[in-house]
Amino acid sequence: MKTILFALAAAIALSAGAAHAGAAGTGFLAIEPDEPPAELRDGSALLLEAGRHMARVSAAVSPSVVHILAEHPGTSGTVEETGSGILMTSPKSGGVFILTNRHVILNARLNQIAIHLQDGRVIQPINKLEDKATDVAVLIVNTPDLTPGRWGDSDNLDIGHIVLAMGSPFGLSKSVTMGIISAKGRRSLDLGGERREVINQDFLQTDAAINPGNSGGPLIDLQGRVVGINTAIASQGGGNEGIGFSIPINLARFVVDQLFEHGRVHRGFLGVRLDDHFDDTAAKRYGLTRRMGARVAQVYPETPAAKADIRVDDLILDFNGIAIEDENHLIHLVSLTELHRPVRIIVQRNGQQQTLSITLMDRDDVQQAEPQRPARSSGGGGGASFRSSGMTLHRLDAGIAAQLGYRAAPRGLLVMEVPSGDDPDALQLYDVIEAVGRSPVATPEEFDAALSGQPAGSVLLRVRRIIAGEEVVRLVLLPR
Repeated sequence: MKTILFALAAAIALSAGAAHAGAAGTGFLAIEPDEPPAELRDGSALLLEAGRHMARVSAAVSPSVVHILAEHPGTSGTVEETGSGILMTSPKSGGVFILTNRHVILNARLNQIAIHLQDGRVIQPINKLEDKATDVAVLIVNTPDLTPGRWGDSDNLDIGHIVLAMGSPFGLSKSVTMGIISAKGRRSLDLGGERREVINQDFLQTDAAINPGNSGGPLIDLQGRVVGINTAIASQGGGNEGIGFSIPINLARFVVDQLFEHGRVHRGFLGVRLDDHFDDTAAKRYGLTRRMGARVAQVYPETPAAKADIRVDDLILDFNGIAIEDENHLIHLVSLTELHRPVRIIVQRNGQQQTLSITLMDRDDVQQAEPQRPARSSGGGGGASFRSSGMTLHRLDAGIAAQLGYRAAPRGLLVMEVPSGDDPDALQLYDVIEAVGRSPVATPEEFDAALSGQPAGSVLLRVRRIIAGEEVVRLVLLPR
């Protein structure tokens, strides 16, 4: 019986080889496939043509997709990260570059990043630009004969649109999977690890299979245009379970242009704390049938919001012509809105809708301003803001920490007013005081107690500060 089975397998293999050889013109007889029944031919024609079209799309885009291997230091030695990318170009770039995820090349030096092109060449970047708030990275290369992909328009995607995910899942390069857009505007995802810092979340959800190694690869529409950058999956086992997330390409393109033009992303600053517990029940108090908009829980002085007369308990319903879904939606829109020009917002206040005009500032512009802020309260008092030693300090919360660029709300007190001066070694506006001497502080009582416990003379403070978009910890002397 085994002999018969082996003989049958050999015959099948020989037949297959003969068919292949015949097709190649080697003299063997080619085997033609059987014609389907007439009742199946008409019904399958449309699907066959659709399949051929997807094959043409895949073939057209494949030369633009790259496989990325990056090495970076880990807790137990060097760690190798594998991912994907897409060759692109833009008027601000001056040439072809690679668009990928920041976490793919995080902490890797340029000589530790290997980019595998479809034609077999392996190249290295000459520079890299990163934006942690979106998990977008750009690898700048100086290589001839590259084929860039084409920009799509993620705003015109609808739920149900067919898309292809391309990349190198599990290191298997040139892989293509198919699915649909399952949802749009996915926010507040816990991405874990370093990607907890991703605050600009507006993901596309797709059921196209996305696995480890797909990160940074393109999501493609049926015209072969890039509509997203694959970045994450929702999975209990670590593999594809039909829920993948992609950065909309319009968001990625905004970040890319900002990185090439400024070296970083200029983000809008509003100056409010939003109510992250606003729900359907609270919405009914505003006469709404369901939750919508973003409720203002606090307005910080001398900020764009304060100057625009936004008030506590205002419900922001519309920002720049876009209906607000929730507080995360508003934060996302504000951070990516053009600065220094008036923007219309609609708020609901005391049962009436009002239209206001606000001019957003960049976070760095706010930090460099010289505001004259009145004290909210004097002494310790336990209020939101208090004055001490010539400063106005404020209890820090997650909402304002995120707007200022701090990750996961550091424990400390936010500096809201300091004596004017240009000394970079002195305490600055929007520093977070984490400790007085060796004593951690997060409340007015803790600050005053720690300060009174220090000997006469200047006091050493440990502060956290945003410099060029990155958090640093510094020791600062506070004169007394």
